Amino acid sequence: MTTTLRPHDLIWLASREALEGIADDWVKTLWHTGLPVVVRRDVDGDGRIPVGVRGMRRDQRAAGWVKPEQVTRVVSPEDLSDPQSLLRSPFISQQPVQLALMLAQQSWPWRWGVTGSTGYALATGIPVIHAASDLDLLIRAPQPLSPEEFTRWQQQLDGALCRADTQLETSSGAVALAEWLRDGRALLKTHRGPRLVSDPWNREA
Repeated sequence: MTTTLRPHDLIWLASREALEGIADDWVKTLWHTGLPVVVRRDVDGDGRIPVGVRGMRRDQRAAGWVKPEQVTRVVSPEDLSDPQSLLRSPFISQQPVQLALMLAQQSWPWRWGVTGSTGYALATGIPVIHAASDLDLLIRAPQPLSPEEFTRWQQQLDGALCRADTQLETSSGAVALAEWLRDGRALLKTHRGPRLVSDPWNREA
């Protein structure tokens, strides 16, 4: 596929052999091509895609690599924030999905999506979320924005049905939005490692 992949995209692979660099026994037992893997943040000199595999338990996580030609399908976090799809979800009674639907029914000046366990459940139909699950969200903000522009979004999450965390994805990397709004600086995750910055759009700040 020629689609540009980004961290948090869910991708499906052509074969079990497409996963490289993973020796965990549980992956060999549980993972199959009907399940997606998630694009993670890393760099490979051979042009492979960095991916993570998740199992049914929190301790079942593995990191590996995939050649681009092995990707057969892509679902982005933004694909999972469509209000009609959320309404039809078998998990609509779960609080994280209800909160995502509330956000999806409003107008925002940025593109955003659902990641983490809730995103995985929405994309696969597998019940990996429960009453105490968090909602992990992603905002795409390639151009600089002021902290004040996120006030309404963060206020809704602070008083939400469940715990919700937003990762702000910029042109330089990603930061935890609540941390940046609270402290005026945050840890910027980049392909080359983390950096503490006050400006999430400038990794040298």
